[in-house]
Amino acid sequence: MIDPENPVVRLCAEGIQAEGQGRHEDAAALYREAWAIHSDDYEACIAAHYLAREQETLEESLRWNQAALDHALAVDEERIVGFLPSLYLNLGWSHEVLGDAATARACYLAGAARVAGLPAGGYTDVVRDGIERGLARTGG
Repeated sequence: MIDPENPVVRLCAEGIQAEGQGRHEDAAALYREAWAIHSDDYEACIAAHYLAREQETLEESLRWNQAALDHALAVDEERIVGFLPSLYLNLGWSHEVLGDAATARACYLAGAARVAGLPAGGYTDVVRDGIERGLARTGG
């Protein structure tokens, strides 16, 4: 469960609002601030996940998506199980758009293996659909 009172989570939520209003520079600044104050791998995972969204290059997005997953994997799985499939989906997309279909497919497969454990609902449907589309684009 994500704690909405956590300072990193609060900054990222503000960043999401800024993105929704088209204020991408403000969003990026909020995500950078969240990264600067993270105190553990869990918070680093969250901040890196959002930082990946506001990068100027695909390579930088890939770097932050990889950092998000790396930090997530250093956390007790119970804390991050709900968003591991999304992290794999985002990392897969980064590899795919940079032309590395094999690595993208491996990421999508890793996400698919974890999405079954998510509760039914809109979030899970979006992640599952993204993974299925990624698998289709990368070879089945």
